Amino acid sequence: MALQIGDKVPDFEADTSEGHIRFYDYIDGKWAILFSHPKNFTPVCTTELGYTAKLKDEFAKRGVVVMGLSVDQLTDHETWAKDIEETQGTALNFPLIADHDRKVATLYGMIHPNASDTMTVRSVFVIGPDKTLKMSLNYPASTGRNFDEILRVIDSLQLTAAHKVATPVNWKHGEDVIIVPAVSDEEAKTKFPGGWKALKPYLRIVPQPK
Repeated sequence: MALQIGDKVPDFEADTSEGHIRFYDYIDGKWAILFSHPKNFTPVCTTELGYTAKLKDEFAKRGVVVMGLSVDQLTDHETWAKDIEETQGTALNFPLIADHDRKVATLYGMIHPNASDTMTVRSVFVIGPDKTLKMSLNYPASTGRNFDEILRVIDSLQLTAAHKVATPVNWKHGEDVIIVPAVSDEEAKTKFPGGWKALKPYLRIVPQPK
């Protein structure tokens, strides 16, 4: 059965481009991204890994650790990393799992047989400090992911975990948010002393909490 939001993600051990890693030890109470690539030495994957490496400071600012996965041998990762740096202008700076036996891919449901029974789809799992799944998505092999959107989702997840708010359509960090319906007006007066704009009793707009 596929992992669902709120599920505790499974632990695993794997060889990576940065050595042998136990996943729970690697994330160790941090926010984490685990994402898969169909295959090494493919064009879309090369652009994705390069862009993810360029976002290192953005992930660090949010306290997020990143780990990639591909169903290839570790020696292939080492050679491919040179191609990524040469073509994308950034060296790989996060672990890339060598999942040649597809154990992790199978554990996380990254192989979709109707798409390919050997290669992973482009899966992304955002995992909270409590080791539960907060968000997942799957793209086909032909379509590169939007990692700026993944950052936006993390901003929303971290904000809404800390405050009783939700983020509206197309929200970006710094924009107004919504007070969740579970918060009464009386409670809201305490939590949001600056007030809010009520478009409907259930739709109360408030500036993003600091």
